[in-house]
Order: sequence, then structure tokens, then C-alpha cells
Amino acid sequence: MPKANNAVASKARRKRILKKAKGFWGSRGNILTVVKHAVDKAEQYAYRDRRVKKRTFRSLWIMRINAAARLNGTTYSKLVNAMLKKSLEIDRKALAEIAVKDPAAFTQIVKAVIE
Repeated sequence: MPKANNAVASKARRKRILKKAKGFWGSRGNILTVVKHAVDKAEQYAYRDRRVKKRTFRSLWIMRINAAARLNGTTYSKLVNAMLKKSLEIDRKALAEIAVKDPAAFTQIVKAVIE
């Protein structure tokens, strides 16, 4: 008596894994045993980097604010400290956006905070 293998589900499973490896280089994209490891690792990196992305963007915003602050004769740390003392709460993302898109408004914020 032949053994049933459920070929439909097996093929669907292989297809799903191979689809995730689309564009992978060499055997990492077409040999199932290699693809499984490559896809597992790719998913680990994706999971990790979704968290790292938040740190990276915060770092970028701080760099932009610091650059704009230095053009206005102060530094990032002095500006943020002065904003805390004045209870002016603008998050870093918004402040960086103002610094890039509207330097005149950023200058007004710096002048209002640092006298």
C-alpha cells in the first residue's frame, strides 16, 4: 500500500519558503536546504533591524538638530537643555524636520529658548 505524502501541502510549503528567498544570490535562492537557512537568517536580521531602525533615525535627527544649532551659535546639548528648562517640548523628529525644511523657524526657536 503506498504511503500518502500530502504533496499539495509539501509543495505549498516549499513554494512559500522559496518565495521568501526571491533575489537571493546563487544556491541561497534555489536549493531548498540552503534556502531554509538563508531565509531563517534573513528573518532574524529583519526582526533585529526593525528595532535598530528606531535608534538609527533618532541618531539622524540628533545630527541634523546639532548641525542646525551650530549654525545658530549653540550646540545640540545646550539647546535641548535650554528647551527642558523653558518647558518647550518639541520632539526630536519634529525639531529635525523644522531644522531642515524651515531654517528661519528653527532660528526663532533657538532665539526663544536661549537668551
